[in-house]
Amino acid sequence: MSLILNIDTAVDKASVCLAKDGEMLQFAVNETQKDHASWLHTIIATILKKNKSLITDLNAVAVSIGPGSYTGLRVGLSSAKGLCYALNIPLITIGTLEMIAFAAKEEDTDLICPMIDARRMEVFTAVYDKTLHQIRAPHAMVVDKNSFASLLLSGKILFCGNGCKKLQTIILSKNAMFSPLQGNADHLASLSFNYFLKNEFADLAYSGPLYIKEFYFPVREPLA
Repeated sequence: MSLILNIDTAVDKASVCLAKDGEMLQFAVNETQKDHASWLHTIIATILKKNKSLITDLNAVAVSIGPGSYTGLRVGLSSAKGLCYALNIPLITIGTLEMIAFAAKEEDTDLICPMIDARRMEVFTAVYDKTLHQIRAPHAMVVDKNSFASLLLSGKILFCGNGCKKLQTIILSKNAMFSPLQGNADHLASLSFNYFLKNEFADLAYSGPLYIKEFYFPVREPLA
């Protein structure tokens, strides 16, 4: 039996799901991105209280590891690692794109292409089959009308996530389908339970966000 706290703060909406053996007990979402940090710990305490559970009852904490918002990823991972250190329980890290693909796996398609908006015409993306086998690894790309042309010749692709709308007006293939599905901590709960059963835990000391593209701080010229 497992009681797992699942945290997703990778994109514009943050969510938390408390799950027992992969089944949701309580779910909450925050739609104001700038408030993710202040919202997270308060909602965790609320969810545990509503389910008459103590934080010490947790068997693991799972978190979406990225790609996504640099700040959001740091908020989620630092909170998850802090809980795991304090409680001496395992950390489970799951790719945000895998989480989004899982949310769409029951759709009628051959391949699933989750996308996260990375501003302008750039996205973070990957490609999976219906069993979530990775066809193309997570990467950053600037999309244009020729993006995914070879894959679209061989079958249907469902583009999903908050970045897929960039493709809707430029990719006109009959094999291209689009969905607003983004995934959340409830979908993370099903994935994290499988990770838990297989003892696929992250290294608590060395786990870091999957940024794909490193963030940087602008260098200011010294004042004369």
